[in-house]
Amino acid sequence: MSQYFQVLLRLSSHNFAADRGAETSETSSDGYLLTKETIMWFWDLYLSEPSDASNPYAAPMQAKDLGGLPPALVITAEYDPLRDEGEEYGRRLQAAGVPATVSRYDGMIHGFDFFTKVVPAARECRAEEIAALRRAFTPGE
Repeated sequence: MSQYFQVLLRLSSHNFAADRGAETSETSSDGYLLTKETIMWFWDLYLSEPSDASNPYAAPMQAKDLGGLPPALVITAEYDPLRDEGEEYGRRLQAAGVPATVSRYDGMIHGFDFFTKVVPAARECRAEEIAALRRAFTPGE
């Protein structure tokens, strides 16, 4: 049983200012709730100052080594502009020896998991999160 566990949804893990043209931002950035312009707006609000964009605490993909981080469940949505970086972060965790599961919900958009009353995949996502947390924090699991 781990003392810590990460459940990561809608993961923004890299320096947007340095990479404004990522593949998913181009392919899923219009008509799916979250746009590239909105991502940049949130990113700018997130940082205290522009130089924070290179700090791994703000942009974990900037870290040279992700080893030693807690186990993780990384959840992405097929039509989320943040999908590729979330999945890349999960692969980097795995490559660093961190137990990590990367789970993509096909056909879903950014924020789909909020709609548990009307979207079956949102309920499945919530159940996956709960099961992962239960396994992480229940002795003997």
